Amino acid sequence: MLKRLFNVLKYALYTLFGIIVFLAVYVVAVFTLPEIAVNKAQTPTPADTIGIYILTNGVHTDIVAPIRNEQRDWTTSISFENTASKDTAMNYTAFGWGDKGFYLDTPSWAELKFSTAFKAAFYLSTAAMHTTFYKEMKAGESCRKINITKAEYQQLIDYIDNSFERDDKGKVMNIVGHSYGKNDAFYEAKGKYSLFHTCNTWANNGLKSCEQRACLWTPRDKGIFSLYPLK
Repeated sequence: MLKRLFNVLKYALYTLFGIIVFLAVYVVAVFTLPEIAVNKAQTPTPADTIGIYILTNGVHTDIVAPIRNEQRDWTTSISFENTASKDTAMNYTAFGWGDKGFYLDTPSWAELKFSTAFKAAFYLSTAAMHTTFYKEMKAGESCRKINITKAEYQQLIDYIDNSFERDDKGKVMNIVGHSYGKNDAFYEAKGKYSLFHTCNTWANNGLKSCEQRACLWTPRDKGIFSLYPLK
């Protein structure tokens, strides 16, 4: 009996030690890996420039692109009709990938459930894409403009397009009845959220995809924005 109790305590201590080590390594990674930047700052020629933006609400990073240009008209897949306002007088589309449970079931941090957080942290939930239309964008504390070439923008287009889940006809799938305001909508997305692949990791990988300055890895928005100081 005592031997069995000893073994239980031993394994419990091993488990606790493992959790502590994991959390310690994770915290160190969170604060050190974002300091390692990849890709050099790009200097596209004025004749070959497209302005994109990164936008944060203080926690979550969106990638913002022109609604339409000669390379891509996002309204062919992200329809104004899926928003409450149906307002077509918009010029930009923001894309934010994230955990579906967080997006749809957690309007505020006060309403966060342990089950939602647990599923999100350990690959147990599905993903969603949050899209928001804007009339204008202005660089500031929560927004940075990045000028990229047409070739780089095409790489970003491919990255964003490939993040959507699609039906058997190749169309993106609107999550009906969910929005935060009048000009946004949710869509089914590929992948799973976790401690290692967050909404900000997705945005950071998007910058990598089009050869822009990005963190080696980051789960937070601050790592990304530190690479793009206000001018």
